[in-house]
Amino acid sequence: MKALRILTRSIRDSFKSVFRNFSLSIASIACTTITLILVAISLFLSYNVQQVTKDLEHELTIVVYLNKDVTDEQKTEIENDLKTMENVDSYELKSKDEWKAEMKDEDESLENALDIFEENPLLDSIIVTVKDVKDLSETAEKLRKYDFVNSAEYGEGMVENVIGIFDAISFGTFAIVIALVLVTAFLISNTIKLTIFSRRTEIEIMRLVGASNTAIKLPFVFEGFILGVLGSILPILLSIYGYVFLYNQTGGYVFTQIITLVKPFPFVLFVCLCLVVIGSLVGMLGSWRAVRKYLKI
Repeated sequence: MKALRILTRSIRDSFKSVFRNFSLSIASIACTTITLILVAISLFLSYNVQQVTKDLEHELTIVVYLNKDVTDEQKTEIENDLKTMENVDSYELKSKDEWKAEMKDEDESLENALDIFEENPLLDSIIVTVKDVKDLSETAEKLRKYDFVNSAEYGEGMVENVIGIFDAISFGTFAIVIALVLVTAFLISNTIKLTIFSRRTEIEIMRLVGASNTAIKLPFVFEGFILGVLGSILPILLSIYGYVFLYNQTGGYVFTQIITLVKPFPFVLFVCLCLVVIGSLVGMLGSWRAVRKYLKI
């Protein structure tokens, strides 16, 4: 019962403190709001970049062109080896006749050009899908070592550059989120310090009458929690309506249909939950740090 009374009183006092020190509370909420908006943008960007990278992993393939005189035994040999390669997810054997029929269907001018040749000039090939695009070059190099392999193509150079750019963006946005969380904790902590200073007489009286350290700390911790939650309201609303609006306006992709956006739901709800958790936890930790460090209780 005593613990329940302390908890109830702490929550009540924290609400009172928020409104009693309204100007300080507004400043803290405003700083938290701005920071969480930037956190939300970073989360949206980071997750979409990760999804684009995953989509590219499924789209990027190695096309292994076999020599013109390749035998059925050699085809069987490379197929068996592909089954044992760690980075190979799947493969598809495509004959030169299948290539010819596909190219004719896609372009009429190609159909006329191919019909000129008495013999099909194309090569049999194997389309290889990999598990990790970062090892694409290494896998292609292994496949080129076969005597009966003419070439193994995957967009060499461009792929590495694209992956490097996406990795840099992903790392950068993650670093920004961490930095913004620390900034939020610092701002809330400083606001609580000012609140503590303005209530130093009240705190001293509480200590003189025998109030426990927990009873003194809890109102400030709950106050940080309230400030964090209030500061997350506007970022949540902007996240929901802003991302849905962006998704609808762009048709779900950016610049090209290759770079697609993640569907708003349930993704937006996940981001909103993250904002509430970050705001409340950072508020509580910032308050705890301020009380512990500056009151020395």
